[in-house]
Amino acid sequence: MAGDEKIRCSVGVTVYNEEKNIGNLLEALLDQHLHRVEIAEIIIVASACEDDTVPIVQEFAARDARVKLIEQARREGKTSAVNLFLAAATCNICVVESGDTVPHEYAVEHLVRMFADPTVGMVGAQKVAVNTPTHIVGLLSHLRLRMEHTLCLEIPRLGEMIAFRKVFDYIPPDIAMDEAFVEALVIKNGLSVQYAPDAVVYNTGPTTIPDFVRQRRRNHAGHLYLKHKYGYAVSSIQNRRVARIAFNEVWGVVRLLWVLFLLAVLEAWSRVLGWYDFAVKRDRHVIWNMAWTQKQDVQSIRRQYEKPSI
Repeated sequence: MAGDEKIRCSVGVTVYNEEKNIGNLLEALLDQHLHRVEIAEIIIVASACEDDTVPIVQEFAARDARVKLIEQARREGKTSAVNLFLAAATCNICVVESGDTVPHEYAVEHLVRMFADPTVGMVGAQKVAVNTPTHIVGLLSHLRLRMEHTLCLEIPRLGEMIAFRKVFDYIPPDIAMDEAFVEALVIKNGLSVQYAPDAVVYNTGPTTIPDFVRQRRRNHAGHLYLKHKYGYAVSSIQNRRVARIAFNEVWGVVRLLWVLFLLAVLEAWSRVLGWYDFAVKRDRHVIWNMAWTQKQDVQSIRRQYEKPSI
């Protein structure tokens, strides 16, 4: 591939009754900041939608010829919708995104540019929950995705938004976890699976305990079936690795509690000494007793913590 040649990709979005989000998703896809990448087409597969999803997509299709609509009369599962997208996609690089997500403005660029390396067969985005963690389920969603991010830095476990080379034309209809099956196919073809943490996709996690359990239950069942029939185990099914990451999270909480306890002790002791200075010594500290370790070159220290601009 020439250095100035752009990598063309087809984007597929699977939706079912997503009238509240599909407009935001399409706006985000059409407004992607692209440099080395070109979005040739955006194919929406709408499965038996009963709301205004289809009319909204049609409005975007009238505005931009890249937006195309495929309608399914019946819901046949996400795998069936992905197969319709694969049959219609014209590019060798395919991006598949769930209809209940919104990509960051650089998500497609950061995903697809990695295919400049011919050994890369699949790339996944980092999922970020937009639930405010002010209630237990929102907190669980944030914690689970943070642990998943840590896991993906070691061994990718991809979902919600993925990109892959079109080294296959079809996913068996009995597969529920399409992303995991694509991983297996890519690896079988001798290509690598990569994680792009700077490619961010936002979604809303479950907001109730029953929905949280329902989502995790179906995902685990799908992964177990994939391992049983096709012999492929995703990284999140490796209990020892997940347990180690969970232990690190627990240890982080323990250290935080210890630091908070130490902070409370030091603050209380400082206040006692301050009271002694004021009430007994009658010292108002008009001339400060300097904390000399605080006197450093703030500018140089700030530069050490600044991240270089991209």
